[in-house]
Amino acid sequence: MYDRILLATDGTTASKNANSHAINLAAAHNAELDVLYVVDESIYTAYSGDEYVDSAEGPEHGLTEHGREILETVRSDAESHGVEVTTTIQHGDPVETITDYADERDVSLIILGTKRRSAEYRALLGSVTDRVLRLTNRPALVVKTATND
Repeated sequence: MYDRILLATDGTTASKNANSHAINLAAAHNAELDVLYVVDESIYTAYSGDEYVDSAEGPEHGLTEHGREILETVRSDAESHGVEVTTTIQHGDPVETITDYADERDVSLIILGTKRRSAEYRALLGSVTDRVLRLTNRPALVVKTATND
């Protein structure tokens, strides 16, 4: 049923259960697992970074390093379950990047994490998960993480 699964993760609490769920689902279906971490360029381009001497000290570098650490953790977990995994870091708008990647790699399922947020938060900021679900034509699975996890 699934031959290529995309896990879009950001390493936050909201992704916690999605990571393990994606690995277990890929193992059960003998599917390849693509793990994507998007460095949100709106975060690092909004910050002037005046106190940084060069980009190796700035927020973009820190986000990229965080992404590498998250991807390595997921890779290790996936490989320990016998899952073939491809990890990728991309820079850009998370929603566009996730949907474009899913289309380019012709994934059969997108897995995203979420956690409960207040109605005010969702009305003001929304979520990457919500927007991906609205924009993708591909099957998608949302895995919830309880806020007290």
